[in-house]
Amino acid sequence: MADLTIVDDDGVAVELDAVEAAGFMALTDDLDAATTSACPECRSRVVSVVALADVLDGAPPHPRTGEILELADDAPTLHLYVIDRVARCLHPGWRDPGHEEWVDAVDPPSSPRRRP
Repeated sequence: MADLTIVDDDGVAVELDAVEAAGFMALTDDLDAATTSACPECRSRVVSVVALADVLDGAPPHPRTGEILELADDAPTLHLYVIDRVARCLHPGWRDPGHEEWVDAVDPPSSPRRRP
C-alpha cells in the first residue's frame, strides 16, 4: 500500500511505500524547496515541477528518482501533488489557494494511474 503518492493533474502517479517515502522525504528535506503550498499538519502539498527537478538534481540518489523526474517532465501543468496516504488529515489549517488546486487535482480520491 502506498504511503505517499505523487500525482499529476491527469492522475498519473508514482506511489511510494513507507520506506521509499521516508527516504525520499529525508533526502529532499521534505520537499521544502519545491513546495508552493502545503498542509501544515501532514505531508500533502503542491510542488513546482521545475523546483522539484532542481531539488532531485541536488539530492543524494533515491531508487525512485527517475520515475518521479519522468512524472515531472510529462506533467500537463507546472505542479505535482503529493498525497499523504497515511495521515488521516482533513487539512483544516491549509487555507491558501494552493489547497483548492490540490483538492481539484486529487479529489475525488480515486485510484491514481501508475506510470506505464
